[in-house]
Amino acid sequence: MSDTTPSSSETLSRTPLYDLHVAAGARMVPFAGYEMPVQYEGIIAEHTWTRSHAGLFDVSHMGQARLDGPDYATLAAALEALCAADVVNLAKGRQRYSQLLNDEGGIVDDLMFRRPEGDAGETSLLLVVNAARKDVDYALLNERLPANVKLTPLDLALIALQGPEAATVLSRLLPGVEDLAFMAFGDFSLARADGAAMALNVIRAGYTGEDGYEISVAPGDAAELWQRLTAEAEVKPVGLGARDSLRLECGLCLYGHDIDETTSPVEGGLVWSMQKRRREEGGFPGAARIQKELAEGPSRLRVGIKPEGRAPAREGTEVQLNGQKIGVLTSGGFGPTVSGPVAMGYVDAAHAASGTAVDLIVRGKAMAATIVDLPFVPQRYYRKPKA
Repeated sequence: MSDTTPSSSETLSRTPLYDLHVAAGARMVPFAGYEMPVQYEGIIAEHTWTRSHAGLFDVSHMGQARLDGPDYATLAAALEALCAADVVNLAKGRQRYSQLLNDEGGIVDDLMFRRPEGDAGETSLLLVVNAARKDVDYALLNERLPANVKLTPLDLALIALQGPEAATVLSRLLPGVEDLAFMAFGDFSLARADGAAMALNVIRAGYTGEDGYEISVAPGDAAELWQRLTAEAEVKPVGLGARDSLRLECGLCLYGHDIDETTSPVEGGLVWSMQKRRREEGGFPGAARIQKELAEGPSRLRVGIKPEGRAPAREGTEVQLNGQKIGVLTSGGFGPTVSGPVAMGYVDAAHAASGTAVDLIVRGKAMAATIVDLPFVPQRYYRKPKA
């Protein structure tokens, strides 16, 4: 996820759900070139509801696209030339998280890619990229992809249902969806009010740290699906404000803040998204820097930081140790689940150990804080019970 505030002269886009947001009393704000709901009844209430029940998010501003090629080996090689994930061994019906990299090993964007089931999984991959980076990403892909691999942006809405009751709710409408594994997806069909079939692509994943789903749907069907879901007692609409506090508590990166074109996946604590074969073989942009950081350690690391007291510290706050600057915050705010302020940022690797006492310089005054392990609250993604 990323955000960019447009200039006053820029025309804002609207998702297919805009009218429903306004009708529900949402406060709309500019976000990544769109008019998006930041909150309905309040950020803390929506955050707490999602942790306890099921929150419904409009994320239709995200970019969805398809890569097509003559065969899967060609597709996998093309994408592996741009990111450090293992695309070759991705199973059909599964998704992976990765980052598009520049030649210096910095992160152009983070993205999800998935391999369709059936014959489509032999010649195509599906991508989900950040709204504010769509144009950058598509330009990079069109420039770097081989001539026999084609990028096609898709006109689809995207709705996320997140929370511990998400599976219970969605399985009422789509029986069998509860059997999906984490980061697995499938095609489902829902009867519309007029009797026609509504085609849905459903992935068990999300950006809140909770169990949940993201649903790709035709723009013309998005409003009916949204209304069907919000009619369920466990579901309330949730804005981008709570989406941000939820992801921050769970230690998830926000593009343009916690990661950008200067940060490497190693610095950002994203080594887990680079499978062993890729870490060892290289062959991706910036491999020299990234492999050196893997071997020797990076000069800075993304860490969790817990301020003392109740006052939050925001992005850009300087982090000091014994009066010397050792880093800067990249995200910060109030964590409703932990009932206190939480933050993330980069500090010198020598001082990144959990338990290190630091000072945050807020309006010229030192605020005591401690470097802590991420996440601030446990991630509760779905794991299938062992047989």
